[in-house]
Formats: sequence, C-alpha cells, structure tokens
Amino acid sequence: MNQQAKLKYLKIALYIFGVIFIFGIYAMMMWIWPPGWAWTPRQPEYEQMIMGIYATLGVFLILAAKDPMAHVSLIWFTVWSSIVHGGIMLIQAIADQSERMHFYGDIPALFLVATVLWYLMPRRANA
Repeated sequence: MNQQAKLKYLKIALYIFGVIFIFGIYAMMMWIWPPGWAWTPRQPEYEQMIMGIYATLGVFLILAAKDPMAHVSLIWFTVWSSIVHGGIMLIQAIADQSERMHFYGDIPALFLVATVLWYLMPRRANA
C-alpha cells in the first residue's frame, strides 16, 4: 500500500478508534460483554479512571484524524501504550484464571489498535 493510501486509511482508523474509545469501551465494560472487558471484582473507581483516560484519548484521536502528520507523537503514544497495556493485561490474565475471558476481549482489541495504527502510520521521510 502506498503512503498516500496509508494516510487516507490512517485518518479513518483514527476517527473510528476515537469513537470506540469514547463510547465503545464503556459499553463493552458495562453492558455488552463485561467478562471480556471488566476486571473482577468490579471496581467503579478503576472503571471511571480508565474510561476517563480512554475517552480523553478518543477525543484527541478524532482531532488527530484531520491531520495525522501533525500528531505523530500522539499516534505513537497510542500504539505503544496499547502494546504495554495489552501486555500487562495478558500477563495478569495468564496469572489469574478468573480473568481468562480477556484473552478474547480487551487484550486482542488493544493489540489490534496498535497493529493497525503502526501499519498505517506513514514513515516521515515518505509522508
């Protein structure tokens, strides 16, 4: 895929992930599939904190979709923080049998976000 096509799809991905971060994570944790997205025992303080962080990141991803090359550090932060967050959750889910549904929920979702943005991010020299 050429760099122009990647940039076009990156804009779309940033917008979609932004909307998902604002609305989708909360919906998955609370109503759609809590076993794959919420940790046990339920901790409202943790859930509010994580949603505040991801909703804020979602807003900035939507803003970055207008001009991704002006927001390179935010996009790379999203890639690397998703890898780190998903990796920590992977280790925790391996260690705690009651959290194994996360193997099918938020863990692969975070690795998917990181992979898609990593692949679509144009290399600065070619952008």
